[in-house]
Amino acid sequence: MGLELVMECPECGADTFYRAASTQVHLGEKVKWNCTECDYGFVRINGAVDTSTA
Repeated sequence: MGLELVMECPECGADTFYRAASTQVHLGEKVKWNCTECDYGFVRINGAVDTSTA
């Protein structure tokens, strides 16, 4: 997985997120993404859990 994710931010409309942190958990790799323009962030765990759509 790369260091950037292209996705529209629901808060400010920017289209780039950066990988802020990652760790291994029992479900797989947990990755925290933050918007490059505002404070919006979300977490993905192996693509199965995604807090950006919650």
